[in-house]
Amino acid sequence: MAFARPKKPREPLGEAALFDYAVATLARRMRTVRDLKRLMRTRAEEGEPGERAMDRVVSRLKDLNYLSDTRFAADYTRLRKENEKFGRRRVQQDLAHKGIHKDLIASTLATAYDDIDELALAREYIARKRIKRPEGVDAKKQAARITGRLMRAGFSAGTVFKLLRTWDVEVDDIEEPVPDDEA
Repeated sequence: MAFARPKKPREPLGEAALFDYAVATLARRMRTVRDLKRLMRTRAEEGEPGERAMDRVVSRLKDLNYLSDTRFAADYTRLRKENEKFGRRRVQQDLAHKGIHKDLIASTLATAYDDIDELALAREYIARKRIKRPEGVDAKKQAARITGRLMRAGFSAGTVFKLLRTWDVEVDDIEEPVPDDEA
């Protein structure tokens, strides 16, 4: 088995080359400011000169309207809600993980989820994932599994239990799982 040769350290990129790298990165996929800076940090000079170059590149990208956390948050929320059928809490956690500011997350989610019926969205999620009604001997175990899955998908406990009640599942016996953000 051959061993890979150690990679030569890359030469740090100047501001113009860093800008080209950032544009190419954004052309492949939309990113947040924090994510783009993380990627540029591996290519920029170390220390203060590299940080200044990255800040100038980010500023220029914002001026050209290539980079916008507001637009990222709105598009990401819309896609996760419409395609993945995720609940509000899951999208909120994902946006926070991606480095979006709390105020921007709150306003984006308010715009996207205020007119949404969470129970209907949970039903769409169940249909998309082909989750079946709990039946048989281990119906209680299946219901607990479905409860956890819906909670991880970002739906509130009240919505999950309403959905289970429509299936005539005894929700008093199900132990409510602890959401990921409280664990």
